[in-house]
Amino acid sequence: MRTYLTTASLLLAATVFTAGNALAADPGITDTEVLIGDVEPLTGPPALLGVAASIGHKIAIAEANNAGGINGRKIKYVLEDDGYVTARTIQGAKKVIEVDKVFAMLGMSGSGQSIAVMPVLEKAGIPTVIDVAPVKFLWEPARKNVFVVGQSYEEGIIHLVNYLAEKNPGKKWGLITQDDDYGITVRDGFDSVVKAKKLNVVYSGNYKKGQQDFSSDMLQLKDSGAEVFLAGGIIAENIAMMKELEKLNLKPVTGIFWPGRIEPVLKLMGPAGDGIYAVDYVEPFASEAGKAFLDKARPLVSEAELKGINRYTMTGYAAAKVLIGAIERCGKQPTWACTISELEKTKNVETGVMAPISFGPGVRFSNQKLQIMRADAATLSFKPAN
Repeated sequence: MRTYLTTASLLLAATVFTAGNALAADPGITDTEVLIGDVEPLTGPPALLGVAASIGHKIAIAEANNAGGINGRKIKYVLEDDGYVTARTIQGAKKVIEVDKVFAMLGMSGSGQSIAVMPVLEKAGIPTVIDVAPVKFLWEPARKNVFVVGQSYEEGIIHLVNYLAEKNPGKKWGLITQDDDYGITVRDGFDSVVKAKKLNVVYSGNYKKGQQDFSSDMLQLKDSGAEVFLAGGIIAENIAMMKELEKLNLKPVTGIFWPGRIEPVLKLMGPAGDGIYAVDYVEPFASEAGKAFLDKARPLVSEAELKGINRYTMTGYAAAKVLIGAIERCGKQPTWACTISELEKTKNVETGVMAPISFGPGVRFSNQKLQIMRADAATLSFKPAN
């Protein structure tokens, strides 16, 4: 009898030890909480993007927690500031994964930062949904544990330039881009349409990251006779460009990319920003879907956070909804393997802020539908273009 009890006790101890090891392999889950991590630029000019994205994550998390959490566990959000500095992005990701021991990751700062941190995410194997900077390197080749919500920069630029070319046949074109991975991507998309449509490009320039004075660049644009202008800046750069064009009494048909399609940009541009075109895959706040999202957000965030909402809030919200849904489908004992499997099975998930989101076997990119919008300076909003 004693031999039987001893054997049974050893088996029980081995089972507990094995179970403990299994839980230790997939951190971030307690009896009461699920930890989700994020690294964003919360300081400096890019904070307009990072703070807004984090607010979107918070809205989705608050919505889930108010409904009981993930199968009874409340979601705890662990957020690190990288200041839009790549070394700090890597440091922040390692911190939330290795020290805070989160269960999954969201966001991941800008394009260059998310590319640089990819080896950290892959090595860790942690379920990750990126929503701030969709660049092809993040999903080509497909990585087992990393999913990207959005549309590629190249496709966005191609869509915008094609639209402007059709609306302005035979016009002279100008382009300026940033001297980094973001700028290269913008230029690649632009050049593909130039080649296909044989556009007449009379000005092509580059600017240094962080540049503030665009007086010389915009004077060159004017002297070139450009009638259609693709402003390849992000936020402060596009504002500075448009203000310089206003000083020169120059009003070319202007297109901007979605990183700068935020309402504070229009406020700072003033009348110079009226009528500029933008491309995006999330709904404008002036639409019915946009208004419904704001109504949903109001009771879930602070007054200060409400003022910080922009289009990145929508992308953050959508990604968080997809991630939370995948973890939830794993039941009472979610694991990284199950969460990654469920993310892969994501099919036509409605978030209310963009077209339905889908992934699939070997497909880690949601490939969102694009639309063209136009700025209305009077209401500080973007509206669907005719």
